[in-house]
Amino acid sequence: MIILIIITVISLLLSFIFDRNKTMSGIKKGILLFLKVLPTLLSVIIIISLVLFLTPDDLLMNYLGYKAGISAYIFAAFIGSISLMPGFIAYPLAGILVKNGVSYPVIAVFITTLMMVGVLTIPLERKYFGLKVTLVRNALNFIGALIVGGWIGVFWSLL
Repeated sequence: MIILIIITVISLLLSFIFDRNKTMSGIKKGILLFLKVLPTLLSVIIIISLVLFLTPDDLLMNYLGYKAGISAYIFAAFIGSISLMPGFIAYPLAGILVKNGVSYPVIAVFITTLMMVGVLTIPLERKYFGLKVTLVRNALNFIGALIVGGWIGVFWSLL
């Protein structure tokens, strides 16, 4: 993390040296975008934290933990497929789940299906791409997410 901060500060200084106006404009736009996204991000993180706080750890681990086996992958894929949330909310949620004991392969399945499978967007996709393309795309991405999680599980066990 410290290396990333150092690279960011150096890049900011170089940008400031080359073009002070563009750098200040970029900083202002970034701050405004951050402030625009902040209420949504905070509200979702608070809601997720409350749900995780109220959900017994045994229940969470029963469905998503290491001992859940293959069913954890299926459950994560199902939840990811029917969820509709942007990445800036999904990644902090994934971090919270990892801190609560959910494995990285299961998180990979959840995030992959969340980003690539859209059960809730099928009516819209169908309108533009047709039903067959929509269903094939979603099915292949669902299967692909399970494969990604499986491979991450294999590589993770080697570490």
